[in-house]
Amino acid sequence: MKKAYIFPGQGSQFPGMGKDLYEQHEEVKQLFDKADEILGFSITTVMFNGTDEELKQTKVTQPAIFLHAVAQAAVAKDFKPDMVAGHSLGEFSALVASKVLRFEDGLRLVSKRALAMQAACEANPSTMAAILGLEDAKVEEICASIDGEVVVAANFNCPGQLVISGTNRGIEIACEKMKEAGAKRALPLPVGGAFHSPLMKPAEEELAKAISETTFSQGICPIYQNVDARPHTDPEEIKQNLIQQLTAPVRWTQSVQAMIADGATHFIECGPGKVLQGLVKKIDRNAEVSSAE
Repeated sequence: MKKAYIFPGQGSQFPGMGKDLYEQHEEVKQLFDKADEILGFSITTVMFNGTDEELKQTKVTQPAIFLHAVAQAAVAKDFKPDMVAGHSLGEFSALVASKVLRFEDGLRLVSKRALAMQAACEANPSTMAAILGLEDAKVEEICASIDGEVVVAANFNCPGQLVISGTNRGIEIACEKMKEAGAKRALPLPVGGAFHSPLMKPAEEELAKAISETTFSQGICPIYQNVDARPHTDPEEIKQNLIQQLTAPVRWTQSVQAMIADGATHFIECGPGKVLQGLVKKIDRNAEVSSAE
């Protein structure tokens, strides 16, 4: 029986997140205090007392989810992962939990990533949309058929649930074509830009510099990375995959399938919400899922 610890990405934040962990564990309190110091503002205050709107600010969202997930892993009972994976942003939490990255370095990278993504969004207005009820190959085929616009499959979340990413006009055209092809739904998402698409190239270049200057160590277990859904332990490979992640699709379905093929029977989610547990069950009904305790 192998345990896979999984870490969520953007969108799983909620007001009051992490407060219970902070109040119950001195170790968590120290992490939160350190985060306030590194970021130069009190993320703790926003997480505990902020509104939905305040939590949606780019400089807040990504560090908040990262901090919550890392804190939960730090105090989880019997935290002995056989493997880890994170959805997009969650990959950074997974790398800290599995001892590839130091907490301080992980937080600095996440903060830089958030601000670089925000700048890329502002420079090139763009968006994303969720496509439900179409086969992966069909979604990719429709994206490739749209001329003169950037439209790509960005998140392979589970069979029949993909997110596409691209220019505003490209996504508009794609949503119409997806519905014509039989998609149950094609919903534009309330996001600031086209994450995991070529439009994030400026952010990727900025993050690459920060990652190249950061120390990555040998972790305690393999991490299944978004870019290729394969297990990695080599720090240099992990770095390269992390850089490519911003412009490449999140292969979550394939990552979960690969972990199951390699013996994972129990998926434990560390971080706010239960989104990933739901996706794992849709990928394989027999997988056991739970939140970290």
